[in-house]
Amino acid sequence: MTSFPKSLSPKRLLKLLKSERNPHSALALFDSATRHPSYTHSPDVFHHILRRLVDSRLISHVSRIVQLIETQKCNCPEDVALTVIKAYAKISMPDKALDSFQRMKQIFGCEPGIRSYNTLLNAFAESNRWEEAESFFKYFETVGMEPNLQTYNILIKIACRKKHFNDAKQLLDWMWKTGLQPNVHSYGTSINEFVKGGNLVAAMELFDEMFEREVIPDVMCYNILIDGFFRNGDFVKANEVWERLLEYSSAYPNSVTYNVMINGLCKCGKFDECWSIWERMKRNEREKDLFTYSSMIHGLCEAGNIDGAERVYKDMVENGVMIDVVTYNAMLNGYCKARKINDCFELWKLMEKEGCINVVSFNIFIRGLLENGKVDDAISTWGILRQRGCSADASTYGVLIHGLCKNGYLKKALDILQEAELGEGKVDNFGYSSMIDGLGKQGRVDEVAGLLCWMVKCGHKLNPYAYNPLIQAFVRASRLDDAVQFFRGVVSMGYSTSVVSYNILISGLCKAERFGEAYSILKEMLEKGWKPDMITYSSLMKGLFQRKNVDMALSLWNHVLEKALKPDVTMHNIVIHGLCSVGKVEDALQLYSKMRLRNFATNLVTYNTIMEGLYKTGEYEKASEIWTQISTDGLQPDIISYNITLKALCSSGKISDAVGFLDDALERGILPTVITWNILVRAVLTTGFKTALSI
Repeated sequence: MTSFPKSLSPKRLLKLLKSERNPHSALALFDSATRHPSYTHSPDVFHHILRRLVDSRLISHVSRIVQLIETQKCNCPEDVALTVIKAYAKISMPDKALDSFQRMKQIFGCEPGIRSYNTLLNAFAESNRWEEAESFFKYFETVGMEPNLQTYNILIKIACRKKHFNDAKQLLDWMWKTGLQPNVHSYGTSINEFVKGGNLVAAMELFDEMFEREVIPDVMCYNILIDGFFRNGDFVKANEVWERLLEYSSAYPNSVTYNVMINGLCKCGKFDECWSIWERMKRNEREKDLFTYSSMIHGLCEAGNIDGAERVYKDMVENGVMIDVVTYNAMLNGYCKARKINDCFELWKLMEKEGCINVVSFNIFIRGLLENGKVDDAISTWGILRQRGCSADASTYGVLIHGLCKNGYLKKALDILQEAELGEGKVDNFGYSSMIDGLGKQGRVDEVAGLLCWMVKCGHKLNPYAYNPLIQAFVRASRLDDAVQFFRGVVSMGYSTSVVSYNILISGLCKAERFGEAYSILKEMLEKGWKPDMITYSSLMKGLFQRKNVDMALSLWNHVLEKALKPDVTMHNIVIHGLCSVGKVEDALQLYSKMRLRNFATNLVTYNTIMEGLYKTGEYEKASEIWTQISTDGLQPDIISYNITLKALCSSGKISDAVGFLDDALERGILPTVITWNILVRAVLTTGFKTALSI
């Protein structure tokens, strides 16, 4: 305990308090002085200790100090009362702030001025108590308190927080008209709230208006906009604001600017630009903090640039920056992704030595080991996690179960899942989905069904990721009726469905040639507002064409076009093949011509299909034109292209031409297949031995 002289003065205590860096120790010193005989605190001492108690962990002591001021009848200036109101506002206790405001004369011996009014108004604003804020603003007029610029800045913030952006803009315009010139804080507040509300266009308009009104933006305005555009994924706009900051000499990039730029560029994958900013920081001797390094390392690791991440990491070590667990985890994740397992182990040892390991570290390391086939090491690391008393989270179980299933250790995965659910562990939907998928791929359908029941029993809500593997397992096992029945049950119980669920069923039904049911499910999708994707349409269309149900297939194709969907090359090829297969080669050729007119990408399958269709209908000249078009469009014929042409030539008795094509294929390094030789042998047998000798 500190010993004070018999005659302790407030000036002496204030000096002692200022020299005490620890706020807890300062409070203890203040309390000791309070008990000192014949000593009374001064307003300056009260003001100092209250400023030290603004920390949320010490705010509970503020009320006690306020009570002491009132008991001691210490007449304090408004600044002391302001500190109390601000402290309560900071931790969203506007009622306490209001009480201090209303009893200011009684407690502090002073009357509230405009600053106190504004501080209480801001307390209501920060607590989202809009009605009380607006009511209190009306009270200004009742008591004759003239609002000032700060008052209107707070009102702008309230309008923006309520997403009344037009009101905020109108208030700014009104301020200019009445001669109350908005300052950089007025615009900064508006821009910040507009960006938070996602209204970046309006925020940029306000920023431009600042230049028109000759209100000079500070670096914070630039930082807010750059960060907002990056969060919106708009690299171009973010970079434009950055360039403007460099162009104007009124503000200069600070550490926050550089951090925002590096973090944003990394997330956009702009690593060359990132390095440029990094070098600029060095040239301008801007201090890099933990966030700068961590953002850079995380971004580079995510992009797979582990060499770049190592360079930054070494720079961090050399500059004596304290590395935290987040940065270590980013490096560990980078090594895992780069399959540098030895480096993973080395870094893990260092992390253990530094005591910088958390459950996320374990999750990253276990996932990396499993992805690289180090199953025993992953299981060993799992054991270490439990020995340390570190609580595994749902992600840990998910990563472990998923990795074990992928590596074929289904029994071990199932043991861990059951152990978790029977104990205190928690398995999320990802863990269950992985287990279900693993069992389903092995055809263990009944076990999958049992696991889904257990999942529901444990309070998990079924989602498509969990139950789709069971539908897929039923389809693989040719138990289509069970697949459809299970899906209907899921829908009837109100669980969410997905396009993938429908695709699995439609594809399975089409493969089983149950096209009517597949078509009905597609109609159901459309009626429920689902938007089938290209896979859905393609699967059904292909099946309908295979069954020669051309009208229904073309009806589906027209539906795709009417809905302004964009069919891909696969779907075009399905339709072209379907038309050719039923002799509608002219229709197929028209579709092919439309593809070319619209500059739609074609592939070798397109050309081969059209060519085969033309040959079958005896359109040899047009087929030859397609052959020429293959090379013109920068593609190379494959053995299928040659086989189609060889078959056509042989069928028409042009064996010599066919042999010429075969020589051409060999010169191009395209090797014949069994099909190629079968075509030629059949031709020889048909035309006779004499032809065979010539070959």
